[in-house]
Amino acid sequence: MLDLFTEPISSALCSGSSAMASCRNVPSRGIANVDGGRQIGLVSTKPTRHSFRKSGVGRKIPRSSASRFAVTRRLIAIKAVSIIDAPAQSSSRPSNLEQELRDLKKLQAKLRAAETQREKIQIINQQRRVASFLERNETLKDLLDFESLEQRQFYLLKCLVAIGQEHVLLVEQSWLDLKQGPENRGQSRSSSPLKNALYVLLSMIENWEKTGDYAKCPTFFNLKIGENSVETVNAKNKSCKEEISHAMDKLLSTLEDVETFYDCIGGIVGYQVAILELILASKNEWHSLSSQYHQDFSDASSLNEFHVPLGPDLSKNIEYAAQAAVWGIEGLPELGEVYPLGGSGDRLGLIDKETGHSLPVAMLPYCGRTLLEGLIRDLQAREFLYYKTYGKQHITPVAIMTSAAKDNHKHIMALCEKHGWFGRGRRSFQLFEQPLVPTVDAEEGKWVKSEPFKLVLKPGGHGVIWKLASDKGIFDWFYSHGCRSATVRQISNPVAATDVTLLALAGTGLRNGKKLGFASCQRSVGASEGVNVLLERNTIAGCWEYGLTCIEYTEFDKLGIIDAPVSPGSVQAQYPANTNVLYVDLATVERIGSSKSEASLPGMILNLKKPINYEDYLGVKHSIYAGRLECTMQNVADSLFTSYPYRCFSKVQENLDTFIVYNERRKVTSSAKRERKAMDKSLHQTPDGSLLDIMRNAYDLLVSCNIQMDKVEDNTLYLNSGPPFLVFLHPALGPLWEVIRQKFRGGSITNGSELQLEIAEFSWVDVQLDGSLIILAENIMGFEKSSENEDAMLHYGQQCGKCRLQNVKIENKGVDWKSSENVYWQHKVDRLESVKIVLHGNAEFDARDVVLKGDHLFEVPDGHRLQIVTGDSGLSSTMEPIIDETSICGSWHWKYTLHNSHFNLEMVQL
Repeated sequence: MLDLFTEPISSALCSGSSAMASCRNVPSRGIANVDGGRQIGLVSTKPTRHSFRKSGVGRKIPRSSASRFAVTRRLIAIKAVSIIDAPAQSSSRPSNLEQELRDLKKLQAKLRAAETQREKIQIINQQRRVASFLERNETLKDLLDFESLEQRQFYLLKCLVAIGQEHVLLVEQSWLDLKQGPENRGQSRSSSPLKNALYVLLSMIENWEKTGDYAKCPTFFNLKIGENSVETVNAKNKSCKEEISHAMDKLLSTLEDVETFYDCIGGIVGYQVAILELILASKNEWHSLSSQYHQDFSDASSLNEFHVPLGPDLSKNIEYAAQAAVWGIEGLPELGEVYPLGGSGDRLGLIDKETGHSLPVAMLPYCGRTLLEGLIRDLQAREFLYYKTYGKQHITPVAIMTSAAKDNHKHIMALCEKHGWFGRGRRSFQLFEQPLVPTVDAEEGKWVKSEPFKLVLKPGGHGVIWKLASDKGIFDWFYSHGCRSATVRQISNPVAATDVTLLALAGTGLRNGKKLGFASCQRSVGASEGVNVLLERNTIAGCWEYGLTCIEYTEFDKLGIIDAPVSPGSVQAQYPANTNVLYVDLATVERIGSSKSEASLPGMILNLKKPINYEDYLGVKHSIYAGRLECTMQNVADSLFTSYPYRCFSKVQENLDTFIVYNERRKVTSSAKRERKAMDKSLHQTPDGSLLDIMRNAYDLLVSCNIQMDKVEDNTLYLNSGPPFLVFLHPALGPLWEVIRQKFRGGSITNGSELQLEIAEFSWVDVQLDGSLIILAENIMGFEKSSENEDAMLHYGQQCGKCRLQNVKIENKGVDWKSSENVYWQHKVDRLESVKIVLHGNAEFDARDVVLKGDHLFEVPDGHRLQIVTGDSGLSSTMEPIIDETSICGSWHWKYTLHNSHFNLEMVQL
């Protein structure tokens, strides 16, 4: 009811004067002309009609298709652009974006040619729009003459005006009224949007009574700041002054971020140029642009073909998979780890129950821990495998890109500190924060604001990671740790390190000296996923260029790509899925990221299909079609094409700098990107769907160990009864399945059972599980040791918890599958009974030839071994200290050896 009632009120307020435009985020075309401003940015639901011609052939792009060519500038000319169309918006006047773009392109060229800040200021001062604006608005001129503002800050504000975003500086009377309310009106401001709107309406009525014309009431600040004060026509209280000053500081900070980070395309002006290019592309207006404007595309291709990329299938070529994984383990000391965690993850709807604030994706509680903790566990499992194989300690440096969205950076820092930097030391982490960028409306590229000086900001996509890493010195930091390459994975994909996937990807890249690699898998026809392709293009110069790249699914129609099956009747698409699981050569991506060119911002796109939600200063919630300039990290591949003077018809991929490896889909990607709604029957990209894929992986693994269990059926059964079982295995048990198979042999797991193993040194022989079995080792892979003024460090070794189960039958009531409190993907379940084994320090637990019925808790202190056998009157237990000679390493451990690229395990008794 509230939304229905407040919308007419806010619309009425907006129609009364453009000074009230921000009630619906409709900025005025001119700040001085308050009563005559025209509304822009209104959204309708009419679909955009394009004149793009669909090619009958799925792999060719005709050179003459100018509009299609423009929107595929990233792929064809290695000039990053793409557009995801927004619903069409009504407009009562013809668009003037072409002339706007021409003017800004000229300004962009002049500014980029300027060698000093002084020259840039002179250029911006000569802009007609800036000069006119200052002449018409003495208030802003006073602001720019404020002595405490630096020349750089003047320049940034003038750039804002020069690109047509002067509405950001518009201060609505309603905003002033609300800020003044408590002191000047003797009443407090309500947090209710309806009451706030009524309050503003009352203020308007009073102004009408005084002046007879609300539109003639003072709207802008008369800013005099010579004595460090802010005097305004309608804002005289101290709190209002402070808010104005604070808001201006925040705006200047944002402008500085945009100007600095996007310096490679011309700063603030270049950012807006890219926005307008993409909006025009969506409107199919490129055909009318001048020849001068097309000169950027002079290196266009005359022929482009897309091919299915060839690469080893790790699920079928077992010998290659094993060899490549060993290469990955051998090269671990040369590998870094990169996590792009800056996304806001709006679709997950993650909320802190204590504060009510939104949380970033990395904080999602998944399978008993946050997603970030899961990534670190996977990494430590590979380091533990390296230790067990070569007897050497290694800590991999981890670079994490964060952002300010939803306090992402603060949450990540707090999580790492809470867990003592995961026993890795603060110095093994580098956190670097990506800038937030302005969102723009879908019609004319007007920057969206929620109140005066306050822009609606979002992260600029994970593709900024290469330039940002260069700017922040991340590559030099990696080099100082001996790294020359890195693996990259996204936070929302918890399965990317399953079995050989990451190790074989890295091993292939390291062994063959490649620059960039993709881990890919099959894709279903019609899926909302990008694809990996081998792009072949013949340039005007007569050369043939080849390289692997990624194409977003939103570009298929524009490129004439047919999303066809591999064979008639199949649901598998012909092109494989892009998963954003990458291998990168650090020196290569540093060169691209530091290039000071558009290449450093790969795959620029403007997604205007999805609504952006925000709340204005009245408390009214808005949902409008808008977007921001985003980059895609995988399209750094567009700068790595290999050129030949002739066309290659075979074996071209062997000599490329880019490569691809394949594996089963649920060993490569199963994302947790969106919240499943109550009535939603689709589990795609939800934590629930990802959990089921993990259970399917567990089934495949354990069945290969001759353990009998029922298969995970179709997802629809999950909606009614949950998963058939819960199996959570610590990755340090492997992480290679070849290793895990030697720790599990025989037995059974019945439907409705739960198995949780937080342990690495473990043996299961002919165990029958009907219920819940939980084994928790305090020291899973070794022990933590701290020294003075140093963080506690995890030392991999034999001093860890150990458990052996042989011919054991476990029967208990287990999980209460009827409990309404169960959240399976969080591994948050109620239990009726369980067998729980807790191992402190290097404690050991042995059970042989026994039946454990009902509820049991076995807790073993550090330095002791608990043995359970069958006695004359039932269970017989013996607790004894581990003998002195073996008190550190325990009484046994698994010994890992390599033979012909395969791991052999031997249980060593001490």
